[in-house]
Amino acid sequence: MNRTSTMNQCAKVAGAVTMLVSLGSLSGCEDPPMTTDKTTRVSVGGKVFTLELAIDQDSRVQGLSGRTSIPDDGGMLFVFPDSQVGNHEFVMRDCPIPIDIIFLDRSRRVTATHAMKVEEARREGEDTIAYENRLKRYPSRFDSQYAIELQGGMLEKVPVKPGELINIDPGIAAKAK
Repeated sequence: MNRTSTMNQCAKVAGAVTMLVSLGSLSGCEDPPMTTDKTTRVSVGGKVFTLELAIDQDSRVQGLSGRTSIPDDGGMLFVFPDSQVGNHEFVMRDCPIPIDIIFLDRSRRVTATHAMKVEEARREGEDTIAYENRLKRYPSRFDSQYAIELQGGMLEKVPVKPGELINIDPGIAAKAK
């Protein structure tokens, strides 16, 4: 090979490397960012959601109660510690908007989905036990460690099926209390 041929080969290799680096950085833009202390990004049915984390008892009980809206790409991820993995039931406590819920087992596979309907508000003078007892229960059907709550009607737009894997950062379970 002469010097000109060698320079042409080097230019071709440099061009290919530049193109690969560019493509790699472009594809990196599509990856959801890492989990923070308050949120995580999760892809459900090909749509990425930024989910608030409910990783302690108080935040799990509060959930999305009292919210009057949920962003199209928002919601909440409930995470139960290993010691509380089991059959869970959620209710629509003090929630004026519909919510869709997806239950996941330890391996992050879907165990159940529900379209949760708005319940009649707490009646004047109604005690907490009577109110809780009349709320419809939405079960996980099998042991679950996670639950994802999304805007009502979202399951029609991003359908998921039992057994489907939802890729959640597995390190989140270690943060649950």
